[in-house]
Amino acid sequence: MEELNLAPYVLNIKHGLNFRELGGYRTKSGQVIKSHKIIRSAKLSELSDEDLDYLADYGLISDVDFRSPEEQAAEPDRYPNVAEYHFVPVFPTDETKSSEQADALQKSFSRDPHAGFENMVKTYADIVKMPSAQKAYRQFFDILLSNDSENGAVLFHCTAGKDRTGMGAVYLLSALGVDGHTIRQDYLATNDLIQPMVEKNLAAARKRGATDALLANIRDLGTVSGAFLDSALATIDEEYGGMKNYLQDALQLTPAEKRDLRELYLQ
Repeated sequence: MEELNLAPYVLNIKHGLNFRELGGYRTKSGQVIKSHKIIRSAKLSELSDEDLDYLADYGLISDVDFRSPEEQAAEPDRYPNVAEYHFVPVFPTDETKSSEQADALQKSFSRDPHAGFENMVKTYADIVKMPSAQKAYRQFFDILLSNDSENGAVLFHCTAGKDRTGMGAVYLLSALGVDGHTIRQDYLATNDLIQPMVEKNLAAARKRGATDALLANIRDLGTVSGAFLDSALATIDEEYGGMKNYLQDALQLTPAEKRDLRELYLQ
């Protein structure tokens, strides 16, 4: 486990996990990301009315949902009335293969303790290359660029706030000029914040008589690892020639838009 040197600013949400502010991170040029402008989180479906009031008071005006249509239908977002909802799925689900793949993966996870880890390494390479993911992250930047409200915050999330959300944060922090070490620390900070959910899932699996291999895979599938991020970054380097090129060529983020982002979110 890589050491965490940065304490993310965790929001006081009672019925949700991994809600944190990206404000306060310093860029390579010495600027700082403004507070109350960008929030990353896990799912919003269990938020209480008090949580919604908290987010409204915090300034939330845009809720960006990276989940699949199935996840969205099963656990719809709860968000303040003042916020606009944006459904931006990173992965479309292929109905024809999903149940067969799930069965095959389940068997593999029960037998091979490394299957979950390897699956995540592959998933991160896929996130970088998939057209649906590139389209979703481009839409994410469009939403960020349209937020010219002085005190308006954009929240982006998936289910655990770790993979799809983690890569959204990597792209955004890179575009804002934050250094690679800080980006990695922000990515890894998820593990501390979703620990309760991981432990709950492990306990439920043990009750069902899960194999040791399956328990190892549940942990790998439910957490983040520097190796997962490295898989994405290596794919970006190999296929696109680095993050700067990836943002410009794959996500179509122009130099002018980068300047606008920095104007909106840095001080």
